[in-house]
Amino acid sequence: MAWYDTAIFYHIYPLGMTGAPKENNYGEPVERLNQLLPWISHIKNIGCNALYIGPLFESVGHGYETTDYRKLDSRLGTNDTLKKFVAECHAQGVKVIFDGVFNHTGRDFFAFQDIKKNRENSAYKDWYSNVNFWNNNEYNDGFSYDNWGGYNLLAKLNQKNPAVKDYICDVIRFWVKEFDVDGIRLDAADVLDFDFMKALRATANEVKEEFWLMGEVIHGDYIRWANENTLHSVTNYHLHKALYSGHNDHNFFEIAHTVKRLYEMGGSRPDGLKLYNFVDNHDVERIYTKLTNKAQFAPVHILMYTLPGIPSIYYGSEFGMEGRKEKYSDDSLRPEMAYDIYAPKAESNDCVKFITALGKMRQKIKELSYGDYKELRLTNRQYAFARSYQGSTVIVAVNNDENGSSVNVPAADGEYIGALSGRKITACGGNLNIDIPANSGDVWVPATSCSNCELESSCEMTQPDFKTVEIPVKEADTPVVEETKIEPVAEVKAAVAGAETGAEKGVEVAETVSENKEVEKASRAAEELAKKGEAVLDLNKPYEEMNVAELQEVILGKMRKNGTPMTDQIVKSVRDNEHLGSLVSWAKSF
Repeated sequence: MAWYDTAIFYHIYPLGMTGAPKENNYGEPVERLNQLLPWISHIKNIGCNALYIGPLFESVGHGYETTDYRKLDSRLGTNDTLKKFVAECHAQGVKVIFDGVFNHTGRDFFAFQDIKKNRENSAYKDWYSNVNFWNNNEYNDGFSYDNWGGYNLLAKLNQKNPAVKDYICDVIRFWVKEFDVDGIRLDAADVLDFDFMKALRATANEVKEEFWLMGEVIHGDYIRWANENTLHSVTNYHLHKALYSGHNDHNFFEIAHTVKRLYEMGGSRPDGLKLYNFVDNHDVERIYTKLTNKAQFAPVHILMYTLPGIPSIYYGSEFGMEGRKEKYSDDSLRPEMAYDIYAPKAESNDCVKFITALGKMRQKIKELSYGDYKELRLTNRQYAFARSYQGSTVIVAVNNDENGSSVNVPAADGEYIGALSGRKITACGGNLNIDIPANSGDVWVPATSCSNCELESSCEMTQPDFKTVEIPVKEADTPVVEETKIEPVAEVKAAVAGAETGAEKGVEVAETVSENKEVEKASRAAEELAKKGEAVLDLNKPYEEMNVAELQEVILGKMRKNGTPMTDQIVKSVRDNEHLGSLVSWAKSF
């Protein structure tokens, strides 16, 4: 059993999270990566034990047009900065995987520059795919070449060239030796050459025990990429789509069908196809934005943490962050996140508390990491399944309806504890009847089982140690608006132990802030400024058209509305930020 079998990932896009400039001037290194050091404890606190971070290496702009595979992007620091960052992650028990952009390079990469300079005489003319010196391109290079996605900014490497293969394998060796990285997420793996991936797998097996290769694959039969010869895992875009649309359409059949197909693809074995499960990332809209009913944040994440696969949280989404994909930019999906702004929210934010409860639960219940999968009950709005491991079975039941419901499932007789609610129910005659509140769910664990608790052999527990947590919900008929506030729930209750039961808590209804109130508030603020003889701020125009002062007022207003304690330090952090791009991303992040 490898570390990635029980991994719970946190995903960071570092250039965005640190507010790095959009373009690299290749100047003196700025150690922005150090801004992420305090986030490591947050990652650990919410139950994650692995970090996928990238892209990291020297590039032109967004990070996927690599200039130098052996040098940390100067906007983030030096190699020593990255070395210390990984070491701190390891010190806190967090594994680290890097983004490996090996399908293509940027035009500033040394091999491409040599082709531009020496053309047919270049020693690297075969390093790129289909270089044609009888053609031209929009850069007027006097030659053409294959690219990724139709962008000549991303020149496609010729992965069949042994020299390219050897070079990239040496890059992996360098990353392990220099930074002690634990694995790589392969960008654009669905267009990588299969023999090239086999060479990467052989290198992975060589450089470090349990070195993990995970590939970005959008569609197709995942088993073609994820197997013993190529990659360990791939991104589960099939489940990603099913999770949000299955809730928006009240169609659990879509989710269950997807799970069944993928499980069978792996030979109907829990270790057959361990996919990287996610509900959002740096390329797609935030889950909180995609959900028609924000209350379904709860069942969506319960499923992501309990279905077969390895769960992952994209930075900021644990706060219920919004993020809408724009036509010509992904900036709103990759915002800056200042630790001193967000860290104070973590203790009171109901979404953070819920994700934390799921993370801690996932760590305790081995059935969710190693167990097989069996569908038990399925309707459009209710879904129940079992995860079994070494003779112990836990039952997951979720409800996407705006009303409470119940399901009856086969189960061994005895008492069961809800890992999230702390409730106890009893199975009789081989049946377990589960009441599920609206837009909710739970994981039901046999009360007498201790097999799921990974403690020392001296443990004297007679049942699992679970927290009681409230599930964040909103009224089903609340109109969906871009700006919402979710009231914080009570602190997570003490562990369920002995014969005690966790009290089933009520839920707080989130308060919706109307657009009209925001307009009125902005108008009043402008009037007050006018009375003082100061410039009138227009807070109603698009963020991209605002000046620094207007964006600062928007951010402070949103923070007050979200219940952020307005300390002098927090206000100063906002006032000190005079970078327009950073402020726009910050305003959009709420």
